[in-house]
Amino acid sequence: MSEFVVSARKYRPSTFNTVVGQKAITSTLKNAIKNSHLAQAFLFCGPRGVGKTTCARILAKTINCFNITENTEACDQCESCVSFNENASFNIHELDAASNNSVDDIRNLVDQVRFAPQVGRYSIYIIDEVHMLSSAAFNAFLKTLEEPPKHAIFILATTERHKIIPTILSRCQIYDFKRIQITDMVDYLGFVAKSEGIEAEHDALHIIAQKADGAMRDALSMFDQIVSFAGNKLTYKAVIENLNILDYDYYFRISSAALESDIPSALVIFNEILDNGFDGHNFINGLGSHLRNLLVCKDISTLQLLEAGQNIKDKYMEQAQRFSQEILLRAINITSRCDINYKTSKNQRLQVELALMQICSLTGSQQQGEPEKKNLINSPGSVSTPLKPEKKEIVATETVEKKVEFVIETPSDSYKEVKESSPTVYKKIISGTTSINAATTVKSEIKETENENSITDKTIEQKNFTEEEMIAVWNNYAALQKNTKPSIYAILTRNIPALKENFLIELNIDNSMEDASLNIEKIELLEYMRKQLLNNGIQLIQKINIAVDTKKLYTQREKFMHMAEKNPNINKLKQQLDLEID
Repeated sequence: MSEFVVSARKYRPSTFNTVVGQKAITSTLKNAIKNSHLAQAFLFCGPRGVGKTTCARILAKTINCFNITENTEACDQCESCVSFNENASFNIHELDAASNNSVDDIRNLVDQVRFAPQVGRYSIYIIDEVHMLSSAAFNAFLKTLEEPPKHAIFILATTERHKIIPTILSRCQIYDFKRIQITDMVDYLGFVAKSEGIEAEHDALHIIAQKADGAMRDALSMFDQIVSFAGNKLTYKAVIENLNILDYDYYFRISSAALESDIPSALVIFNEILDNGFDGHNFINGLGSHLRNLLVCKDISTLQLLEAGQNIKDKYMEQAQRFSQEILLRAINITSRCDINYKTSKNQRLQVELALMQICSLTGSQQQGEPEKKNLINSPGSVSTPLKPEKKEIVATETVEKKVEFVIETPSDSYKEVKESSPTVYKKIISGTTSINAATTVKSEIKETENENSITDKTIEQKNFTEEEMIAVWNNYAALQKNTKPSIYAILTRNIPALKENFLIELNIDNSMEDASLNIEKIELLEYMRKQLLNNGIQLIQKINIAVDTKKLYTQREKFMHMAEKNPNINKLKQQLDLEID
């Protein structure tokens, strides 16, 4: 039985050109070697499995090579290269700082630095996981790192750069390794599969690359694991079964159910997912990512943001055309709120099911054939209220110089006509500065069209209301929050709002914590108030009650007089004992 070597070691890059996904760094290092601009100390930092230690070894091997190629690579044939490949080089030293992190270990290293190399030009010291060194070890290393002998080069590698003291960082040439792109990982996994004689589906390799999260070593480890499970044929199904990943098909089925407003089907699919052992929180996060992928497929310029295999991309493109951008945005918002509330919820399954029901309800009006409500005049913060179209009359009751906008329907060609959604309805917008006399009446008759009930926001934008009506709507909103947001309910019911001029609602609250909580709720509260009171000009202002300490400091005599008033016997006791009050 032949000895098995894991792919991460067997296919570890041995030249700069074979390093995956770090072209900028390898090009810089090659140019430094070619131009003899080598630093005294290098620091390679970045996440795990992206090639830091590998590049350190390639750099050490190349700069000591006797016959560097024209492409600035090691020849692999000279004495130095051969000894390095056989792990027998006396000029390249590796130290694991995770297990050799004491000050004595660094002192021993400093003692070795003084000796010149036996073969080659440089003695190279590779210190892996350098952030694990103790503070005393770092300090013992400082002087040598700043002024090493000409023959010494230090290459430090770490995954946690922030743990290295600034005095060390300032003495190193720093290289930041990035996470490896999914496309690069898929290409390299395809090369490994071909070299091993394994037939691998492109979508299967893509899933492995996504799961690896930018770490090539992790991807190769998962590749070996799945090959042990599936044999010489690597399929998409084998990958999702072995790595316990939710199949894309579940999300496409959920999306199809949402398009058809089929709540029962969505709940049944979710139950199937739970029965297969998947977590509800992972599912809702995956659904959010799925909806995001559908959204980026809506525009050709964002299609490059979709990271999936070609077959999966085709499915996304097809389904994305059936969703509107507005529905996708609202659905993503629902999944985001569910993700936030999931851990704090006592009934987590119900939390996910509620999100699914809300998503399925988004397309209900479209499936029933209801036309989209449109405003004749668009204004910031306007509220669209469905009312029965009938003859409307706008009356100005005072003379004032102001800008007026009227909506008048007219068949005349002399007016500027703007065609609305119904071909029989037109509007004319007259804008300007004019003086309006009292009792001036402008009449506008809006025709009723089939399946369309809409009026302009201007007719409801500034409707008057009383303080009693405002408080009643306020209390209704508070009651709606009683079960879901008890803290907001307490704030709204404990403090009675007051109606000021220009539809300004003033609320006195007790402290800054209440103020912060109300600021979060303010948008939904104002939207509810404006809609119920038919007034878009409503604003809310909070004022914090500043408690002023009005306690008075009493003298000893004043305290005694106060006590004597309540109990005359105290005064008699003072006289009998011949006491004096200071």
